[in-house]
Amino acid sequence: MELTEYFQSYQNYFWEWTTDEDVPDDTGYNENNLISFQNIGAVVYRPYLIEILKELQLNGLPILSPLLLALYATNEGYLDLKGIKTNLRKHPLAAHEYVKHLIRPAFQFLETLKSLHNNYKKGKNRVLLLQTIFKYASNNVSEKQSEYILNGYLRNSRKITDSAQKIEITVSKFSKDLGILVALNEKFPSSQMIIQVMKGNLEIADIEEEVIEEETTIETGKDFIQELIEEPKTFQFGSLIKRIWSGLKIPMRHLSPGEQPIGGVSDMTNKGDFSRMLLSEFANEDEVFMNRVANNEALYIQREIPPEENVFERIILIDTSLKNWGTPKVLAFASAIAVIKHPKAHSECKVFALGQNSIPINLDKVEEVIDHLNLVSPVLEVSQSLEKFFSEEHTEKDLEVFFITNQENLENQKLQKVIQENRDRLKFLVTTSVEGELNFYKHHKGTRKHVQKIMLPLQELWANPPKRNQKGENNNSPRSKKADVPLNYPILFPTSKNRIATFLYEGEFFILSSKKQLLKTYLSDNYYNKNYYDQYKIHRGCEVLFEDISVRPKGQFALAKNKQQQFILCHYQPDKKLISKLNLNTKEYSELNLSGHKIPHQHKLTYFDKNFYLHQIEIPYNYRINIDGDISLEETFDKVNEMDKNNSKVETELNKLNNIGVKILNNFNNVGINSEFGLVISNHELTKNYDNSLVFYRNKYPMKIFAQQNKNRFTFSEGSEIITDSRGMLTFKSSNQNVPEFYIPSTEVGYLVLASHTEFGGSEYYLPETTLLKIRKMEDMILDYLEPFIHQIVEYGTEN
Repeated sequence: MELTEYFQSYQNYFWEWTTDEDVPDDTGYNENNLISFQNIGAVVYRPYLIEILKELQLNGLPILSPLLLALYATNEGYLDLKGIKTNLRKHPLAAHEYVKHLIRPAFQFLETLKSLHNNYKKGKNRVLLLQTIFKYASNNVSEKQSEYILNGYLRNSRKITDSAQKIEITVSKFSKDLGILVALNEKFPSSQMIIQVMKGNLEIADIEEEVIEEETTIETGKDFIQELIEEPKTFQFGSLIKRIWSGLKIPMRHLSPGEQPIGGVSDMTNKGDFSRMLLSEFANEDEVFMNRVANNEALYIQREIPPEENVFERIILIDTSLKNWGTPKVLAFASAIAVIKHPKAHSECKVFALGQNSIPINLDKVEEVIDHLNLVSPVLEVSQSLEKFFSEEHTEKDLEVFFITNQENLENQKLQKVIQENRDRLKFLVTTSVEGELNFYKHHKGTRKHVQKIMLPLQELWANPPKRNQKGENNNSPRSKKADVPLNYPILFPTSKNRIATFLYEGEFFILSSKKQLLKTYLSDNYYNKNYYDQYKIHRGCEVLFEDISVRPKGQFALAKNKQQQFILCHYQPDKKLISKLNLNTKEYSELNLSGHKIPHQHKLTYFDKNFYLHQIEIPYNYRINIDGDISLEETFDKVNEMDKNNSKVETELNKLNNIGVKILNNFNNVGINSEFGLVISNHELTKNYDNSLVFYRNKYPMKIFAQQNKNRFTFSEGSEIITDSRGMLTFKSSNQNVPEFYIPSTEVGYLVLASHTEFGGSEYYLPETTLLKIRKMEDMILDYLEPFIHQIVEYGTEN
């Protein structure tokens, strides 16, 4: 790729090269020194863009248009992403079948970048953010070409003039720009995932290998604190947290001043490039000038990065020695959770229990808190493990450490010595007492300063503990066995939005899901009740053909059947120059390294006429990959036009699957009957709608009867069971033998179905293409199945 091609601008596109004559340029060439967006204005100056490209060069330069959108999405202040999206939709090519379905997911990723906290979008952190996401972008320029492009610019920046001459954009270029952002949206579906990869806590390979599941509802701090209060084992310190919040004065964020001068003389320095030297220096005589330069006396203009919010690592150490047992330990855990779950806390926080050693613990779930509350070390004081923590385990300097211990422990000379020696990193010291007194100390410039004292009225706060556990005791021991679930049910599974690839083979639709399953689905406009399910009349659920497919969800895929009618999955990884085949029936695998083949970068994997091909539209040659036998590659020149027409038709058909996908409940808890005798699954009540359809709505009523959980089996006291399947299905087994086993999908939105092995009622989305199920009205199915199931539990079960 040439310099002009890389920086090329296009007619009627969202960005263009413009000139700001008021801004000087170090190169002396001021024309086309600014990139602006349509209807928005200036976005990035050329010098800053070049500096960013230099930082991204190591992993290969990303394509310019997606990079510009990412730069805009990480700018401070008001952002009009919706306006850019609207302008793109007005482009003549936006209606093209290869483009229109890419705009929405591409801008989902930009919204994710926009939602990041500002400290990740400033200065060096912004550069790290861009390096992180574009490291995994597709179609990056090679390292060698990247170096060639940047060196070409540095030698002659005036070549930008050629790129500023707009040309007409093609469908291929339009779709490639958006496709890069779409792929990043799949790799980074949340801002939290981006942050974890930035910090090195998560590798993208792990994300791809484990596969991203449907997002479940994340409990807020408020809900978590309420759960602690309602649980008898955690009530004591759960009831203290909000009181601690009300008086806590510890800063939740810190600003790093960096090296930014504040103006005037402080902007000057004795070191720098000649391009930054003050003009007044050149007025000196030659000998004086050379003498000042040689002795570092010449003055330069200093240009440094602006102040940025520091991404520090906060660590809390909880003393678990014998002297910190009882009430002081309750106060210690309450203080730790108050800091971690504070509404204004945005920094990552790690917690360690300090005893004979430092043990990392999590305090994000009630069960974890209960387990760790019982931690006790046989030592009388923790000076030895505290010293080891700083000198051997955590030697880095950019730490903010909280140490929580009993006030009496500070009288120990060994502990005093360790605290004093590490006061630079041990920023906060928190002491507890039996009387309910909390004292917060801060180490600043070598001295300890008392920040505040909080006196907690323990008798008042602990006056009304819950009488018993309102959630029922869960049996989750490691030895308990998970209930078996079938490969398929009498009805179809709901189709998840998360998928790796979609296929059309001999008129049938297949999906390679993010759970590494091969699913078969179909589209139909035959429906038995138009008014009941008109909105999704052509979309259907899916059946599972294969599970646990050994494949990495990165690259390109194609699907076919061999002569024995066995499914063959072909996988092409351009970045690894590797192509492979997997027989899904027999698990036979073969691969071929393509390093010796000069495969054009734009060639895509496709299926056509009983062979796999690496093919690019309007290119007169292909590479054919056999379906049967060990994998091989052969260059061919035939059937190019036919292949282009076929691929266009296949793409059109597969676009019909784009909107298929529902949100699946797969994090099951809180199963039972509420006060209105409604069945509740994970805080969602199974409700009969106004038109007798069955839906899940958020539960608004208090729970009356809870089921006991054992893995994926929820059992009521009278013997009835609900078995959950994270793929999106619930199995109901009543203790009343007159109620047959029946099934209901577990989806958060949309009309549901109730079916047994012989009868079916509800949304035809779940109706198999060929079935012997008898179709009945949903109201009759509810009357014969669901209501007797609930009645049996209410009539013969015990309330919690």
